[in-house]
Amino acid sequence: MDIKDYMQDLGEKARKASRLMAKADSNAKDKALLTIADILEQRKAELIAANKLDLEAGADLEAAMLDRLELNDARIASMAEGLRQVAALADPIGEVSDMKYRPSGIQLGKMRVPLGVIGIIYESRPNVTADAAALALKSGNATILRGGSESIHSNQAIAICVKEGLQKVGLPEDAVQVIETTDRAAVGELLAMNEFVDVIIPRGGKGLIERISKEATMPVIKHLDGICHVYIDEQADLTKAINIAINSKTHRYGVCNAMETLLVAEAVAEKILSQLAPKYIEKGVELRGCAATKAILSDIVEATEEDWQTEYLAPILSIKVVKNVDEAIDHINHYSSQHTESIVTENYTTGRQFLREVDSSSVMINASTRFADGFEYGLGAEIGISTDKFHARGPVGLEGLTSQKYIVLGDGQIRE
Repeated sequence: MDIKDYMQDLGEKARKASRLMAKADSNAKDKALLTIADILEQRKAELIAANKLDLEAGADLEAAMLDRLELNDARIASMAEGLRQVAALADPIGEVSDMKYRPSGIQLGKMRVPLGVIGIIYESRPNVTADAAALALKSGNATILRGGSESIHSNQAIAICVKEGLQKVGLPEDAVQVIETTDRAAVGELLAMNEFVDVIIPRGGKGLIERISKEATMPVIKHLDGICHVYIDEQADLTKAINIAINSKTHRYGVCNAMETLLVAEAVAEKILSQLAPKYIEKGVELRGCAATKAILSDIVEATEEDWQTEYLAPILSIKVVKNVDEAIDHINHYSSQHTESIVTENYTTGRQFLREVDSSSVMINASTRFADGFEYGLGAEIGISTDKFHARGPVGLEGLTSQKYIVLGDGQIRE
């Protein structure tokens, strides 16, 4: 197979399909999503069998990677539910806003439109295939998907379900294409296809995202790291603080919205940490702390400068005792990857200050960082998390996959 010819063919098909999707009505798109959801559940055994091939081939992968790769009954049900939630969302395409009259008599407004063709490059998580298909279809786009070689069987099995659903409702099956080769040259070709691909969205490790950001000839929606923080304020509720700190770190380790650094106000540090540490240790979490933390928890590893800059994606947590909310905010804005940060406090003014001054895509009060997710935000599913400030920020759902164009309504006006 000539990779360049193969990718050009995918690009041409995607561009053609994108024009058909842009004018597809909401009923057809929703029917396709619901049909695909049903097919995924009906083919559950086949999906798990395909996934088993990937898991066996990747037996030497790290535990966090295998966790991302695995498909089970619950995750397939979640994929199907994500499709149904997207179907239930309002269709953004064609939405007109900000209509106003200009002195000339023309009426000016904005209409929401698809981006066109979206290239998505991701690692491990086969559920991204379904999530990406759902959001791309609902927002009137076509998409070219390139999953990691470690999930090739799972992705192809999901792609078969997607294509069958599109065929059943009369939408172009080329609206969702999964690259069938594991040849890495396919990625390079995709990144150069700016005549066919309007935007690239990477989901994966830092190395992958850095490469795509450097080589892509079209805009990229991305985040490099998920260095997320929880700050426990001196006026925090103890029960809330412990529950949030445990859940943010241990709910799942290999995800970008897991807490990697815990900040604790010095006024409550001894009380909080003496209760938290045994719970972390019970769950097998390695603790690394600053000097003040080690004065309280003498058996833990001393944190280094590198720890504050590391996304562990593993049962490791760095802890720092800070003087107050100002010092916590300074630390976060210096070391954070601008993904997700949370404060635990009962002080309204302190919470408002944290919301205002922390420069991240999701900022929370009294909630686990694990909520920074398109599904939890009611987006139905997400295509990824963006820590950029343009074109989308935070979990990228339907609206993040659209643009706007100006529309002008006239009645024969000419410019004088």
